[in-house]
Amino acid sequence: MFGAHFYHGAIRKYIIMFGSMFNDIDVVRYDKQGNRVQGIRVPIAYGPKEKFLARLNQDPGLDRQVATQLPRMSFEVTDMAYSPTRTLNKMQRNTSINGDSSSTLRSQFTPVPYDISITLSAMFTNNEDAVQVVEQILPYFRPEFTHSVKLVSEIDQYYDIPTVLQGMTIEDTYEADFQTRRAIIYSFNFVVKGYIFGPVSNKGTIKRTVVDFNIPSGDTLVNAAEGPNKRLVLTPGLLADGSPTTISADSVSPGTISADSDFGFAFDSEDFFDGETR
Repeated sequence: MFGAHFYHGAIRKYIIMFGSMFNDIDVVRYDKQGNRVQGIRVPIAYGPKEKFLARLNQDPGLDRQVATQLPRMSFEVTDMAYSPTRTLNKMQRNTSINGDSSSTLRSQFTPVPYDISITLSAMFTNNEDAVQVVEQILPYFRPEFTHSVKLVSEIDQYYDIPTVLQGMTIEDTYEADFQTRRAIIYSFNFVVKGYIFGPVSNKGTIKRTVVDFNIPSGDTLVNAAEGPNKRLVLTPGLLADGSPTTISADSVSPGTISADSDFGFAFDSEDFFDGETR
């Protein structure tokens, strides 16, 4: 319906970006004298917290060590909503040099802004582990933490993507029997202010622009029927040694200048009177 297939993996990159923020959090256990006796790297995986709670309850014999189950973290995308306040000009394009052809540019319309809601759930067996993890997360969000991410491989452009902490809830409803494991759950609600991108196309480069002017006199144009009164011509300017120039007479032919050359802009003007150049 909309054309050829394209896929930039932007949503996947947001998920990886989000998970990488929390993949090096540790919990440290101490003895009664305050000596460190155990350090635990808190694992994180994509998926709903209910999935991990179900796996936790599949050990009725309680013969596994708690450290192999809790603490752990999980996260999932819960909602995606269009963000009208961050909308860019729909007709503006992002461009990049085409590595396969110096005479063309890769072109793409500006992306569509979307707010991606992600819930991070952290599960613990005791409050000491919980507060250690919370204190390793909250100081970095005031209330946002920003990453610079290259989202489209064909377009050499990075975007600043803020991750905003919206709030946190605590769940500790221990109503089961003594043989049921306790799970304290901290839920962090985040919004990733991302963008979704359209297809990339190859466009030819413009190497000559001509603008014609007519001088108005009252309600009519002077010599409008005979042609323009003034003409401006803009071309890329590049000397033979590869340095830019603004003088078209000194420049090599515009047809030989590639899109990735360090060229200048050369202006030429012509005045026309009674159909003749002056």
